[in-house]
Amino acid sequence: MAEIVVSAVVTVLVEKLLSDVLADAAQKHITQRSVESWLHELQDLAYDIDDVLDDMAFETLRRKLNQEPQASTSTSKLLKIIPTCCTNYTPHKIMYGRKISSKLDEITKKLHDLVEEKNSLGLDVNVKVERTNRRLEETSLVDKSNVLGREGDKEALLEKLLVDESKVSVVSIVGLGGIGKTTLAKVLYNDEKVEAYFDLRAWVCVSEEFDVFKISKAVFQAVTGENKDFANLDLLHVALKEKLSRKKFLVVLDDVWNENHNVWERLKDPFVAGAPGSKIIVTTRKTKVASVMNSFEPYNLKIAQGIIDKCDGLPLALVTLGRVLKTKNGNEGDWKELLNSEIWNLHDASGVLPALKLSYYDLPPDLKQLFAYCSLFPKDHLFDKKKLVLLWMAQDFLSQSVENKSMESLGCHYFEELKSRSFFQHSANDVSLYTMRDLMNDLAVSVAREFNFMLDDKIDVNGRTEVFEKLRHFSFVSQPNLVYRKFKELHRVKCLRTFLPVSVGLERSFTEFCSVDNILVELMPQLKFLRVLSLTFGSIKEVPQSIGSLIHLRYLNFSRTRIKQIPEQVSDLYHLQSLLVRDCQFLSTLPVSFVKLINLRHLDIGGTSLLKKIPLGIGGLTGLQTLSKVCIEGDNGFQISELKDLLDLQGRLVIEGLDEVKDPTQATDASLQQKKGLHDLDLEWSGNFDYRNSMVEYEVLERLRPYCKLRKLKILFYGGLKFPSWVGDSSFDQLIELVLEDCRNCTHLPTLGQLSSLRKLSVKRMHEVKTVGPFKGIAFPSLEFLEVEDMQGLEMWSTAISFPRLQKISIEECPKLDKVSIGLLPSLNNLSIRQCCEPVFKSIACMSSSIYKLMLSNIKGLTQLQGEVLKHLGAVESLDIRSCDELRYLWESESVACTFLVSLRSLFVSRCESLVSLAEKEVNVGSSMESVREVSLTHCKTLESYNCPNNVVILTIWGCSPMSCLTFSNLHKLPSSPMILDIPDKGCDYQRPFPNFCLKYLEIFICKNLNSFPHEHLQSLTSLEGMRIHHCPNMDYSFPCGLWPPNLKKLTIGCLKKPMSEWGLQNYPTSLVTLELYGKDSGVVSFEVEENASNATSKSFLLPSSLTSLIVNDFTEVESLSEVLQHLPRLQVYIRSCPKLQNHYDDVGYHAFKRIIFW
Repeated sequence: MAEIVVSAVVTVLVEKLLSDVLADAAQKHITQRSVESWLHELQDLAYDIDDVLDDMAFETLRRKLNQEPQASTSTSKLLKIIPTCCTNYTPHKIMYGRKISSKLDEITKKLHDLVEEKNSLGLDVNVKVERTNRRLEETSLVDKSNVLGREGDKEALLEKLLVDESKVSVVSIVGLGGIGKTTLAKVLYNDEKVEAYFDLRAWVCVSEEFDVFKISKAVFQAVTGENKDFANLDLLHVALKEKLSRKKFLVVLDDVWNENHNVWERLKDPFVAGAPGSKIIVTTRKTKVASVMNSFEPYNLKIAQGIIDKCDGLPLALVTLGRVLKTKNGNEGDWKELLNSEIWNLHDASGVLPALKLSYYDLPPDLKQLFAYCSLFPKDHLFDKKKLVLLWMAQDFLSQSVENKSMESLGCHYFEELKSRSFFQHSANDVSLYTMRDLMNDLAVSVAREFNFMLDDKIDVNGRTEVFEKLRHFSFVSQPNLVYRKFKELHRVKCLRTFLPVSVGLERSFTEFCSVDNILVELMPQLKFLRVLSLTFGSIKEVPQSIGSLIHLRYLNFSRTRIKQIPEQVSDLYHLQSLLVRDCQFLSTLPVSFVKLINLRHLDIGGTSLLKKIPLGIGGLTGLQTLSKVCIEGDNGFQISELKDLLDLQGRLVIEGLDEVKDPTQATDASLQQKKGLHDLDLEWSGNFDYRNSMVEYEVLERLRPYCKLRKLKILFYGGLKFPSWVGDSSFDQLIELVLEDCRNCTHLPTLGQLSSLRKLSVKRMHEVKTVGPFKGIAFPSLEFLEVEDMQGLEMWSTAISFPRLQKISIEECPKLDKVSIGLLPSLNNLSIRQCCEPVFKSIACMSSSIYKLMLSNIKGLTQLQGEVLKHLGAVESLDIRSCDELRYLWESESVACTFLVSLRSLFVSRCESLVSLAEKEVNVGSSMESVREVSLTHCKTLESYNCPNNVVILTIWGCSPMSCLTFSNLHKLPSSPMILDIPDKGCDYQRPFPNFCLKYLEIFICKNLNSFPHEHLQSLTSLEGMRIHHCPNMDYSFPCGLWPPNLKKLTIGCLKKPMSEWGLQNYPTSLVTLELYGKDSGVVSFEVEENASNATSKSFLLPSSLTSLIVNDFTEVESLSEVLQHLPRLQVYIRSCPKLQNHYDDVGYHAFKRIIFW
């Protein structure tokens, strides 16, 4: 039966259908919608075929793993099922036979129908698409009649060639592939003036292999006409030097790629013998090549003006098309073909630029499918390359074996290729992440719209049947409390392969979405063809056992959910490649039969603090590349020796429970030195030091020596008395971060100064260490961040060496340390000292004049910042002083502070309970600190007064009860910059009018005794744009008053006791765009206008048409907003902690809003 269903009928039909016509269809579908539709039907069928193949492969694995008798099998070459030249799919190569349902009959019928339709479409069986990967060798001959538009370039370069120089010089012609560099070099080479000027000429086509011997021999043959053999390069160069000696020569090196300066130096040795004025012309695509060859300023050829015109001057179109041209082989026909492409004349409703479409259609088939898959991500999404590759891999886009690369390596290679063609670019804020320009995102959506769909808050899919007819890949933008009804249309989708939540921007912008339990229970069982299932950040608490029926799954992601265990049925997902449960804080159990997941390559269980048991047999999953942590147990649990055969591990590995290793030889069996892909290693013992054997732990750590190219190392709760010699060994020359924590028995730190690349060193809670240093010679040449914390026994820190690159020092909780003797710190810019004595701060601060951020907390003995210290703080921009209870004054006088703190912009003083005033002596108003922009004085219980500098933008005074005097220096000189006045304190009384300055933001917060408000002055604050009145319950009679600043844009009102129905007519300004209301204890029951309400009351709730955002918080009894807001169709409503509003979501009135989000 198996031989029948996979018979030659299917094979012949597939081969006849595809191999003959795909090239023609790939070209015609651009302009003929009928051909495009035919290709979509073909791709849809290909998906069906692949699902059947995958079923059969799964059954084979199931029988093998369960040791059942094998069904009769046969294989059939169903190759090239997909139109990979124009679509986004790659099939399996091998088909395992088994008894299959009527699905194959249906597939066969569809194949027949497509063959018939192919004939009616007139698709040509003889059209071929060819790609030239290797550039043909060029000669010096040229037909000048075919060279147009380069007269100006020729004349400019002739000037460079026909000028006498004192030595041999290089002239580089740089430009994209196919732009005409070689043609121009030929014209110059054959010019009559050039022939007359030079005694000797030679033309050499170099290409990618820069072989010094071959190039030298080619030059020798050209200038002598002799075909002489040389035993070695030295003999060849001697002969060539003799021929070139005192002769003015021209050598053209065409198509050079070499960027190695040393290789160029070897080649040019005989050239220096030439006469002055000799020249070497180099044509290259790379500016760096010209630089390596010591060229004149490179001569850059410009892109053909016709193509520039086609791009309408749009930078992205120009850059992208330039990348396309770069891949061409230099044939003039390629340029003409591109310029005359029919794509330029198409009118696409999607608005995608033709130039960008050209860049897509020029992609190799493998890259097309990868790019199209990215249509599932929204604009502004930040791509993590490695995470994206796992998704590509799950779709079998990377199953082809190329040069023995792993699928992950191949995926990264493809990603870089797409980036080189401008489909991706580095994120501006994080170079490890990538973005896709909006126009590229539009392009991806355009080419993948038939099979891919992304649901965002702007789309309602109800009733849109056509969207889901062939849908295979589905994503949705994660939103707070995303309602389940959005997914109801997916019930009609039978062959979905991807279910993926996505975020806009950073992954941490994910928000917990909808009732995921409903999705799993109602939706997932019917989506049996899923290959990617992600519910990351979902509110899921339990994974149903039915997950085991999704036999096609390759990628399963429950990261950052509330699940407590992964059911045993997951072990039946034999195709599973990636299982991700990172940061599942409640997860405690993994399946016992994990060993059956023989295709598993990535198991991410990082951030699962409750997970302490690792299934036995994981060591047999030798394909694992990601294993983020293991937990060592006793005799019957997971043993460290199981790591022995996991040689492909990469990234980070955390080994917990090392105190359970009783036999040090097991540590040797772990073979950490053989795991060359690991770059981040955590070695962690238990926090319980009772009944520990320090000698055994020393031996274990000695034998856990990792590969020397490790980049990050943490050693936690180690119980040995000392560290083995490899910790700090200079062979670890790529180690950039070292953390030693809670190694309580160690009395000395290891010798670390010879770690040449170490940038960060953190030492914490090593209470037996009494001294640090001295260090000798050159030590810590790369150290940038030094952190010392909770070293209760540390008494002395003495070293005479300097730290040339040290930028940040943090010393905390070292009560016995009374001084730090250290060399100069020329790069120090961030100093943080907490729970230490004053001399520690002084000794470090006086060794640097570059500190711009200083934080002092709980410094014993600090009563005032003395002038001898202040004179070293001229670069400080941010000064933060906290919990210094002995501090009475910050400095002697304001004039002293102004003299030294010339760069200070931000001053924060918090919980200094003895602080009376910032300056000890009388405040000098005339010497106000002009550089300060932000001041925060919080919880200083004895602070009596403060003189605010002129240029302050943000002023916060919070919890300073005794303050009786707040003055503003030179008030009449206040600048036009905004000032934020925030005085959230008890006992405030705002009875004085606001001064007439350019206040831009006003916040009154937690002023419980504030009982009056100068509302009559609000309208005079023409610069005020933001206002927040919150937690001021005694202001009921004076606020809100109906008078508002005329240009107010954002208003926040909250926690007033007076019900909003008693506010009266408000007359909100027409500039208002955002209104935020907090309803806790407000007494508001409804926003509806009651039938018997007065006209004035009705109008009080009518907001200006300018309002675009309404944020409603903590109105527990309110059920509806519709009547109040129905006249604001552009309004976006955000509702939080309003349960009755959420329950009435389906009220008709809500649908009048542009957008409504519950969180």
